[in-house]
Amino acid sequence: MFKYIFTIDYIMVTKEEILEALKEVSDPEIGMDVVNLGLVYDVEITDGNRVYIKMTMTAPTCPVTPWILSEAQKCVENLADVDAADIELVWEPQWKPEMMSDYAKEQLNMY
Repeated sequence: MFKYIFTIDYIMVTKEEILEALKEVSDPEIGMDVVNLGLVYDVEITDGNRVYIKMTMTAPTCPVTPWILSEAQKCVENLADVDAADIELVWEPQWKPEMMSDYAKEQLNMY
């Protein structure tokens, strides 16, 4: 008689994978992704692979806010190991151009 033992490792998505996926979401008015713009403030992952993202916009009056939030949620939920994504839009701290990555500043000729 043969005895087989199977182990299943619980695969969990990483913060780096989420941030990489969010780089696919660009602010259409600026032409730069939300990660390099510095709009993503925090990413948390629960044991159940539910993702919580805290992010902001460049301005409270940004007309594409609903579209950006929707695209960010879809982008993260399309990752294989993500069960769901919740995005909280926050205004504190207020976004400033200094929050952009060096890459974004260079691409937008801010140096």
